Amino acid sequence: MTSQPSRGAVPDLASARILVTGGAGFIGSALVWALNREGTEQVVIADRLGSDDKWRNLAALRFEDYLEADDLLPRLTAGGLGEFDLVLHMGACSSTTERDASYLARNNFEFTKLLAHWSLAHEARFVFASSAATYGDGASGMDDSDDSPAALAHLRPLNAYGYSKLLFDRYAARAGMLERIVGLRFFNIFGPNEAHKGDMRSLVHKAYGQILESGRVKLFRSYRPEYGDGEQQRDFLYVKDAVAMTLHLATSPEAAGLYNVGSGVASSWLELSGALFAALGRAPEIEFIEMPESIRDRYQYHTQADISKLRSTGYTPSVTPLIDAVSDYARGYLIPDRRLGD
Repeated sequence: MTSQPSRGAVPDLASARILVTGGAGFIGSALVWALNREGTEQVVIADRLGSDDKWRNLAALRFEDYLEADDLLPRLTAGGLGEFDLVLHMGACSSTTERDASYLARNNFEFTKLLAHWSLAHEARFVFASSAATYGDGASGMDDSDDSPAALAHLRPLNAYGYSKLLFDRYAARAGMLERIVGLRFFNIFGPNEAHKGDMRSLVHKAYGQILESGRVKLFRSYRPEYGDGEQQRDFLYVKDAVAMTLHLATSPEAAGLYNVGSGVASSWLELSGALFAALGRAPEIEFIEMPESIRDRYQYHTQADISKLRSTGYTPSVTPLIDAVSDYARGYLIPDRRLGD
């Protein structure tokens, strides 16, 4: 395998020219919002706007240009977009229920591979979205300290989406690319700008609609005796924290390889629902429903990020407590139906 050029210089966000794929999506648009708050507007966005309301995420943001994702690689390779100091690759099919593995391989693996090679060849810093779904049920741990090919070989994702993300992680490790790029294993991110995600929206967004409609929240029953109904746990992270962590890693000279991006705390669905009821000034009312059989054997009962590797790069801000994050989301964005930047 041919050797790769060294990674690009760590960018100064104030002067960097930045490509954000998936920039109209949830985390991507939040990154553009955060960049705007830093005074950065030299941003090119690539995405697929489709026929939903994802375009609303862009309405209040400031950026240099937009193009459809299918046009990105041809225009990059032809030199039509110029050079970039930083590539934030958030674009992907993020549906954990997508069954077309061939589509996921093309969209999440092949596209990422080609964009990573282009970035390295053009000395652009490359930061990409991996996923905590690569850990599967967590039987092999959720530790990001070892991202060697041998360590990644032990991971067993529970769905095709997680496998498509792991495909690139493994490829990058074998090719020696993880020494030159940064991968982000996002855990359960929630917050403004996720309204377009359909079934992949966070429980906070779904539950808000349920409360308005019926006054109660529906949660899956547990099918494992060690977890009560609603006591299944996730590492929930507010999107504002997620983008702060992302931009920190993008601008940290020592950052390379795969990093957990989470809160470091496991909270139950009951705790998350309770935080939303509290934000809305309502007493909790929960209805437990059967989990579809199609996902019962692929359901994660516990996720919790170890973020000590992130902390070792000098990231010092406290993570927003769950109750405060849910309150900010509900009162600042859900109730007035606002997007970031509005």
